[in-house]
Amino acid sequence: MSDVRTPASSRRWWALGLIAAAQFMVIMDTSIIGVALPKMQTDLGFSPGDLSWVFNAYVVAFGGLLLLGGRLSDLVGARRVFAAGWAVLLVGSLVAGFANGVAAELTGRAVQGVGAALIAPAALTLLMMLFGANPKELTKAIALYGAAAPAGGTAGVFLGGVITEYLSWPWVFFLNIPIALVALIATPVLMPQAPARRGSIDFLGALTVTLGLGAGVYAIVRAPDVGWTDASTLLIGAAAIALLVVFVAVQAGRREPLMRLGIFTAPNLAAANVAQLLLGAAWVPMWFFLNLYLQQVLGLSAFPSGSALLPMTTFIMVGMIVVAPKAIAAIGPKKTLVTGMTILTAGLAGLSLIRSDGSFWADVLPASLIAAAGMSLAFIPSLGIALSSARPEEGGLASGIVNTSYQIGSALGLAAMTAVAAGNGADKLGDLTSLTDGYSAALIGAAVIAATGAVLAAISLRSAPAAPDTVDATASRSTDAPSSR
Repeated sequence: MSDVRTPASSRRWWALGLIAAAQFMVIMDTSIIGVALPKMQTDLGFSPGDLSWVFNAYVVAFGGLLLLGGRLSDLVGARRVFAAGWAVLLVGSLVAGFANGVAAELTGRAVQGVGAALIAPAALTLLMMLFGANPKELTKAIALYGAAAPAGGTAGVFLGGVITEYLSWPWVFFLNIPIALVALIATPVLMPQAPARRGSIDFLGALTVTLGLGAGVYAIVRAPDVGWTDASTLLIGAAAIALLVVFVAVQAGRREPLMRLGIFTAPNLAAANVAQLLLGAAWVPMWFFLNLYLQQVLGLSAFPSGSALLPMTTFIMVGMIVVAPKAIAAIGPKKTLVTGMTILTAGLAGLSLIRSDGSFWADVLPASLIAAAGMSLAFIPSLGIALSSARPEEGGLASGIVNTSYQIGSALGLAAMTAVAAGNGADKLGDLTSLTDGYSAALIGAAVIAATGAVLAAISLRSAPAAPDTVDATASRSTDAPSSR
């Protein structure tokens, strides 16, 4: 760290504010579109099956390129990558906001995801550069950084409703522009600079994992329309598998891979990443279909719909910051994780009982709070276990892998549950009974995924508890958090 040029001490906390704003924005950009989806569908001509790609285009690019973003931060310098990420996010927001069709909208969202994949790992690296020499300050900085995620998720849900109701949906993207401009101006002044390092960048690995993930999600999303046994579905699915196999082969053969495969031999690391993948696959479909149920079945407009999800996101924020660390200290991370996934399963099962003539107070609020409690308990220990299982010198890689696992789970889970919903009536717009049946089927599927995660965690995780301080600190280092979804 001797070659690192850091800003004056008085400016480091301003720098932390910018880093927290980055975390806030990355998470908000996943949640802010939820309430706007029905109006975007009408204005841009999305089909019910393709609508999920407004979310997936961002998540696939974000999740697929997180490892590359971390590698670039190590080699090129975190400050440069951080600034580049904001510039890319700005461009993507302009494209998404001015889009006049499906292709332009999805292109903008994918570019936003690329920007987020550069910003998120660079932000964490910068935080460690600024505060890593002082353990007391580092603990405080990590706590503030971690709190920005649930704050971003809550703000996204609420602001999405306000903007869609009183302005128009493009402003959910235009909101990023002034923040990105401020970040670009402030970064050279506030952020530390480290010299570039020697090393190779595995662009082939990044390309194959991103294309493989995208192809797999695309095959699942379009299968209900063209058929699961249609030649195109099978061909695209086979291509996705082939690309992911190539990715693994590339990683195994490179001296400096994007992801060292041997890291998965660390005890509990693979199991914790599976838990994160299944949490994303269960949680994101719930968030997606609840937004649609509130607006398309219960008839709420954008602002009331966004406000209706505030209790759930606020509950998650309190649960993650206050309740989960205490539970981990009392019963250990494994039991907390299994308990959380079990409670999440119960909440999702309750939400699957939604009715076409139901109400927010009876059909949504009670079960959504149960689901939120489960997610807040499950996410923190699974993340902490994954990060603490790796060697200290591979902490950055472990962080990238666990966040990638959650993003991949989010994309594939939403794609699969969109197919389930469409196959059970969600493609019949205007038919409230059919829409409710489709959304209910998707929520049942999400509950099954969560239950599977609880069983696998109970079977595969070792019982030895991690030190509470370690879990608390590492949990806050995540570049993604579920409060947004």
